[in-house]
Amino acid sequence: MKHIKNLLAHKYFYLWIAEFWTLVIIILCLVSFNKLPNVGIQSADKYVHFTFHFGFTILWFLYLNHKNPSDKNAIFKVFFASFLFGILIEASQSLFTLTRKADIYDVMANTAGSFAAIITVLSYKVLFKKKST
Repeated sequence: MKHIKNLLAHKYFYLWIAEFWTLVIIILCLVSFNKLPNVGIQSADKYVHFTFHFGFTILWFLYLNHKNPSDKNAIFKVFFASFLFGILIEASQSLFTLTRKADIYDVMANTAGSFAAIITVLSYKVLFKKKST
């Protein structure tokens, strides 16, 4: 347990994890998956986009909160960054790939995932504050 606490306390741990997750999103959103078998779940990619941006928002918030705990607007900054990042990914799919196209519903799924992350973070803060008093 001591090793895990030391790892989490490391100055750049949250930054590394957030950057890694961002890189995973970029790669998976820009690589073609046409040769993979169909999952059979309608709109499965929307669930993936939701999950990507839920994780993106949580991880970047953890980094910013660890870096500057007094920044009360960190979660909203991350939400805005997630929104812009999602739009840039969709534009990149349309401009730089032959097998992908931009989809407004992907942007909506991204935004929903990020919004759900905000609700989760704010709920956690409220519940944690009540328990600690």
